[in-house]
Amino acid sequence: MNVKESTRAYERWLASQTRLLPQDLRAKHEAMAEDAFSFLRATFYRWAQLFPELCPELAEAPAVLAVGDLHVENFGTWRDSEGRLVWGINDFDEAGPMPYAIDLVRLATSARLAIRTGRSAVDSDEACDAVLEGYTEAIHAGGRAFVLAERNRWLRDMAQNKLRDPVRYWQKMAGIAKLGRPLPAEVRQALMHGLPEAGLPCRFGHFGHRRAGLGSLGRQRFTLLCEWRGGMVAREAKPLATSAWAWARGKASSAKLWYESIISRAVRVPDPFLRLQGTWVLRRLAPDCSRIELSDLPEERDSLRLLWAMGRETANIHHGSPRVLTQVKRDLRRRPRDWLRKAAARMSKATFAEWKDWKAHWRHE
Repeated sequence: MNVKESTRAYERWLASQTRLLPQDLRAKHEAMAEDAFSFLRATFYRWAQLFPELCPELAEAPAVLAVGDLHVENFGTWRDSEGRLVWGINDFDEAGPMPYAIDLVRLATSARLAIRTGRSAVDSDEACDAVLEGYTEAIHAGGRAFVLAERNRWLRDMAQNKLRDPVRYWQKMAGIAKLGRPLPAEVRQALMHGLPEAGLPCRFGHFGHRRAGLGSLGRQRFTLLCEWRGGMVAREAKPLATSAWAWARGKASSAKLWYESIISRAVRVPDPFLRLQGTWVLRRLAPDCSRIELSDLPEERDSLRLLWAMGRETANIHHGSPRVLTQVKRDLRRRPRDWLRKAAARMSKATFAEWKDWKAHWRHE
């Protein structure tokens, strides 16, 4: 099965799980043709097929509750119940039981492709080493969430420099398109339930072609916008589906959704606005919910330090599978020092080749 056949098969299956929007799917396909990094972000379903084939020695590694669709733009900030700024992984749509190595290889591969497409200027091998060093340290030392307060000052400074301008942010939010169809009653009720005060007049809409998450582009996304006591408030709802990892294994019919399990078990400071309602995930949208991207960092040492932190945060998630940690530590010790470099190089090469095939296909179409 090539990438075109894989995409058609996956989207046929996904359409049986949740409603897909043809116009947004076309926007996703176009984004997949832009560069290899965007292609990686949009095609975890293809990664789930290729990883066991290209990295068989890692596909048998101890299984944890893993993120799956992990990459360098899958990290961001939120406010906890104390109002503190917190940084960490912010997307668990594809979570499920997988070999622990899949998260590390995908994260390192995304870093290599970010470097190759000009988003970062660090050395590819050093990027892989930073991820693995951070992960290994945190797996052995125990997890600790990234609260950007008295600790993690360097990361707090990065985050505060990245926070969006509230005026521009809310001006953009005000441009949400009106819904062309009725909002599902359960989604309306869930969005309204999460507001700070009952009975607020609200607008419901969508952004169409929203690029915040290429992996879920094509699915419905609903946005609530209202004003509360002198400021704007926004919420978003998007549907979940079984992880593409289960789909690629032929086990989608018996698999469950792991989103709630992974965020509750991990070493993590909860986002009080992130919650599940049936098969929908709801979250707060605000200027302080923002990504820190490698391309934003002018200094090479800052990029490597951020990749090190991404490795540690990945370990925070894997600490949610405590019964397997001894096996994970043993597996890490027995692997050669350059195993992540080699696996990421292998997957980067394959992803780049698949992107070229997709780009040629898209141009033809």
